[in-house]
Amino acid sequence: MKTILSLLAVAVIGLACSSEPDITPAMLDGGALFDPSLYQPENYLVSRAIPNPTPEQARRPVIIACHGYTATTFEWDEFRAWAGGRTDFYLSQVLLGGHGRNYAEFKQSTWRDWQAAITEEYDRLEKAGYQNISLVGSSTSGALLLELVASGYFANRPAPRNLLLVDPIVLPSNKTLSLVKVLGPMLGYVESDQSAGEDQYYYRFRPQETLQELQRLLNVVRKALQKGVTLPRNCVLKVYKSKQDSSADPVSAVLIHRGVRTAEGGRIDVELVDSDIHVYTRLKLREVVTAKDQANQTATFTDIATRVLR
Repeated sequence: MKTILSLLAVAVIGLACSSEPDITPAMLDGGALFDPSLYQPENYLVSRAIPNPTPEQARRPVIIACHGYTATTFEWDEFRAWAGGRTDFYLSQVLLGGHGRNYAEFKQSTWRDWQAAITEEYDRLEKAGYQNISLVGSSTSGALLLELVASGYFANRPAPRNLLLVDPIVLPSNKTLSLVKVLGPMLGYVESDQSAGEDQYYYRFRPQETLQELQRLLNVVRKALQKGVTLPRNCVLKVYKSKQDSSADPVSAVLIHRGVRTAEGGRIDVELVDSDIHVYTRLKLREVVTAKDQANQTATFTDIATRVLR
């Protein structure tokens, strides 16, 4: 999730503005552009590409990669490119429900809709016979995956081998998100400060309805972490967290570390990354990318693959 602009400032400036944004066809919001996974799901989802795996294929690790709020499968394209022609694991890039289509569909979606796309792919893989599934989530997908564990989704089905979270958001850096319930209906939407290139892959306009859904999700996850969340047996969780993050407060990693335990009662792993980029594993279309940023991305991709193949 990109930086959420200060709702208080926008409220003062935007009271006289229309509640509907000025969307152009060049934006993902407009409905002329769609996430490519909607056209060719077999290029993104293992369950569509290999619906009837051989016994050998069914034993091969599968990574389900899930993007953040307002994003698309684009967020994990660089991981697929990094993996290249590797055949030692499969990659499913899930498009969250309500995302990658148009502003109207996004506006109507709930956080349960976003999450449903993840469980649909997980269930299809499980039913097809895949035995080694891991979940990787960036930003808001980190919260969606934590909620699945907390709510008992994996209690009566084979658990994932790994839950790997990149810059998961539990506490937003911009605390004005908590005001969206009051100010949101007055504003209608919030505009993101992003480039024209990013407009093709991320929603520029964030409907207040979806911001409220995000706030509801984060409240649910924070309460669950306060009570304590136990991972399924034989499941490992690791958090990769940028030290400086304009979207997901680094305290999010602390809350997860305090609130989640392994099935045996042990602590989960947290790696603080020397980065000031939210979702530092996505570098394409960034204004500035340093050698350190590239090294961070490569190190995390390598660690993800290593953990999945253990």
